[in-house]
Amino acid sequence: MKYIANIDRFALFTIVVIMLAYVFPIRNANVHHIVDWISTIGISFIFFFYGLKLSPDKLKTGLRNWKLHILIQVATFLIFPLIILPFYFWVDTPQTRNIWLAFLFLAALPSTVSSSVVFVSIAKGNLPAAIFNASISGLIGIVVTPLWMGLFMSNQTLHFDFSSIYLKLFLEILLPVIVGVLLQNQFGKYALQHSATLTMFDKSIILLIIYKSFSDAFAQQLLDAVSFKTVVFITVAVLLLFFGMYAITGLLSTFFSFDRADKITAQFCGTKKSLVHGTVFSSILFPTTFPIGMLLLPLMLFHSLQLFIMGIIATKKSKELS
Repeated sequence: MKYIANIDRFALFTIVVIMLAYVFPIRNANVHHIVDWISTIGISFIFFFYGLKLSPDKLKTGLRNWKLHILIQVATFLIFPLIILPFYFWVDTPQTRNIWLAFLFLAALPSTVSSSVVFVSIAKGNLPAAIFNASISGLIGIVVTPLWMGLFMSNQTLHFDFSSIYLKLFLEILLPVIVGVLLQNQFGKYALQHSATLTMFDKSIILLIIYKSFSDAFAQQLLDAVSFKTVVFITVAVLLLFFGMYAITGLLSTFFSFDRADKITAQFCGTKKSLVHGTVFSSILFPTTFPIGMLLLPLMLFHSLQLFIMGIIATKKSKELS
């Protein structure tokens, strides 16, 4: 319950930051550049520390349970987007196009790291497999998420340059991970000993990116056109998407005859989406002219609801064995 409370506090801080962005949006260009610079440096440090804590031994051990890994990654990067794709044919206005792209972006993102591992641990699932899949998902997402978005963004009026995007992803994300892994022998223990502090740093940078994104949206009045009806629609759609994926991963786990622990891991890791990667990727993949606030809205709702729902499910499953 302690871990659930910690995660829920972050969700509450997210709401507070959005409210602050509404009341105090960034209007000064110099301040905006400073926040951008801090965000960029912070992102690189997030993934550098991620590399320091990425244990090669645990990854090697995790590779043995290949059926579970394939199911989780297929659910994360293939089934999720395939559920969203048919609704492309309902797009008939610029607003519905942006909403659909926001859901595709949500569906194409990697799974979470911390919350997946925490909830699998609480529910008494396969913890090593959860650590492996949560870790590898972020690396796969660096390649796969831009590919999914590029299929449709290139057909829009927006400029979608793969070469510059992958260069930026490499410099800001992949390179810091590689450097972190290479320096693991020297600083890996230090990173693990100060894991709580580093987690606080990660969340602080994410909150800053969320503040900047929604500040831009409110300053430019990009969310003024989003009606209460639209917010309700997005919330219902997010809930249907989550429970649909939870049911699909459960059925596939039964089909592959997974035991209780592996089924929990498949359902907990294969249904989550990373707010960390979403906020980072949004600032890299999309131009400043795109309504980032609208883009992040389904992800923000999905993130909050997945934590709340999974907290209840994990607690219930932990009591089944007690």
